[in-house]
Amino acid sequence: MGDPLPEGLGVDAHDLGPQLEPALIDAAEGRLADIRWFRTPWQRGGAATAYATLDDATTGPREVVIKLPIGPTEYRATVAMGDGAGPGPCVALHGMEIGGWDFGWVVMERLPGEPASRDLCKESFEELFRCAAVFAKRAGDSMPPRPPLPEWDWEGLLEKARHAARDNHIAHEGDWIDKIKHLQRGVAKVAAMWASRPKTGWCHGDLHAGNLMFRTDGSPWGDPCGVLLDFAECHIGHWVEDAVYVERQFWAKPELLHGVRPVSMLAKLRREVGAETDGDYAELAAIRRVLMSAVAPAFIEREGHPAYLEAALGVLSKTLPTVVK
Repeated sequence: MGDPLPEGLGVDAHDLGPQLEPALIDAAEGRLADIRWFRTPWQRGGAATAYATLDDATTGPREVVIKLPIGPTEYRATVAMGDGAGPGPCVALHGMEIGGWDFGWVVMERLPGEPASRDLCKESFEELFRCAAVFAKRAGDSMPPRPPLPEWDWEGLLEKARHAARDNHIAHEGDWIDKIKHLQRGVAKVAAMWASRPKTGWCHGDLHAGNLMFRTDGSPWGDPCGVLLDFAECHIGHWVEDAVYVERQFWAKPELLHGVRPVSMLAKLRREVGAETDGDYAELAAIRRVLMSAVAPAFIEREGHPAYLEAALGVLSKTLPTVVK
């Protein structure tokens, strides 16, 4: 075990990169050059990121991305998915220590172009779900199991959502309150059904087209294919979580899905790669839609766009009668 981070390295992880750059260069045996640290507006994780050039004796200089610090689960997933067999970016260098300090770091391929979110099409979603299915299969085969995340406090979130709908006088306030109260009468059973789902597989946790890029022809890293990014939120759960997560992003603009049904497509692609589709996934998807749509007002600061809230209410109105009689 290494030492804790020394005083003076700044509490913001994004400050760590430039300050630990000399130690990183040493860890990479001097193969890194032209390091440029950056932070994107949409970056959610706490890691510092940089572009750089990696000296490779076989292929010559390669453009890479550096990411540090990353936690143990993200580190294991990134390295496991980056061995050249996919679906993650190829990892050239990695470690769990820099200069005697304990944390994960990776140097991985830099992909050209823009994320798939810049030009959504049916093929983009097919590749996104193919990568998610391969990730789940490979993670299940190569990553050690771990306990699932704690369940959400659905009763508390529903109460918060009801008060938020009333206090903020959101559109269709009365309908929201009626639907939430309806669900509250049966939430113990619904929450128990959701909690009893099979939780034996790896979920990506942040599955969206902005986390899908493409390796192009002529890449020194391998054959052209879709590449799935950012394993910071990966966790043990049920794959329906990933599918409904994608679906929710388009509740307000379903036409952008181009006719794709995320749950059905992910189920199909999981079967094709040999990953299980355990449980009654259609019922589980309906339960997930009900719970996530009903608590939307509880997150009004983050997900309070009127179009999204109206779409969530539509999903709740349609799905609630099938889940709570």
